[in-house]
Amino acid sequence: MLESTSSARIVMTTVMSAEEGTRLGRTLVEERLAACATLLPPVHSIYRWQGKIESSAETLLLLKTASEQLPALESRLQELHSYQTPEFLVLGIEAGSHSYLKWLHACLNAPQGTKV
Repeated sequence: MLESTSSARIVMTTVMSAEEGTRLGRTLVEERLAACATLLPPVHSIYRWQGKIESSAETLLLLKTASEQLPALESRLQELHSYQTPEFLVLGIEAGSHSYLKWLHACLNAPQGTKV
């Protein structure tokens, strides 16, 4: 059964490698800033940086979280990320399955040591 949601979010960021994505994803899930981190390697990005057109192979990291976690997640991602200006794009979720959304929020809010 689908349920409307106003707080579930997906945060997109790109990282230099799958290894960095794994490290960041694991840390953010362990710290309960994200319920899940999904890596989509490889992607190819073309962008302007410091006046030049650049091109890089990167890994796309999708972080499933809630709106309440966004300030802390952005701050922590800035601390951990290897890029000077990491991508931090927030996508709203219009609806999702009740059981998945319940699990997502439980992962973010459960006390340390609680199995979810």
